[in-house]
Amino acid sequence: MEEYFELIPKLFIPENLIKIGGLGLLLFIVFAETGLFVGFFLPGDSLLFTAGILCSTHVLDVNILTLMVGLNLAAIFGNITGYYFGLRVGPKLFTRKNSLLFKKKYIQITRSFYNRHGGKALILGRFLPIIRTFAPILSGVIKLEIKVFIAYTIVGSILWTSTMTMSAYYLAKIVPNLKDHLSLVVIFLIVITAIPVISTYRKEKKLTSKTPD
Repeated sequence: MEEYFELIPKLFIPENLIKIGGLGLLLFIVFAETGLFVGFFLPGDSLLFTAGILCSTHVLDVNILTLMVGLNLAAIFGNITGYYFGLRVGPKLFTRKNSLLFKKKYIQITRSFYNRHGGKALILGRFLPIIRTFAPILSGVIKLEIKVFIAYTIVGSILWTSTMTMSAYYLAKIVPNLKDHLSLVVIFLIVITAIPVISTYRKEKKLTSKTPD
């Protein structure tokens, strides 16, 4: 039993997730991050970056074109699922009680970000965890025109997956043995991407505290 408890934290390491679940699990996680209400805790950015490196070094045995098409479809359909969830739930989402996996502040921060950027939040928010999950849901809540929503979704998905996955794919071609230092690379990526994320959250939280619900 102790071995199982030791295994659980390892399952949240992007490299382990891909090696254990392959392409199928990778695509499901990308879908779930925006398609499922509780997907915000999943490792989206680091997972895509890791996938690019593992694809380049043939640890993930799939063609890069197939990988990119799959990632984009998963990201797009994840957003669409989130949109229809918001359409169905509607304003009730704003009165939902806090729970272990859901905090009302997540919605408030995303709403503040969405109010400032409009539909572009679906593009910019792709690079921001939590906002990435709740922006499609809010689009459904406010009943954003579906054609406009899908257009922003496609652009955001392509930019996000290309930036994270393709940059890692070609970096692994240039830097020898990058795969052997994958843990350090992922940690560096998390630190670098955390800077704009923290900055955005602080800004939106400040704006939220000044604006009555």
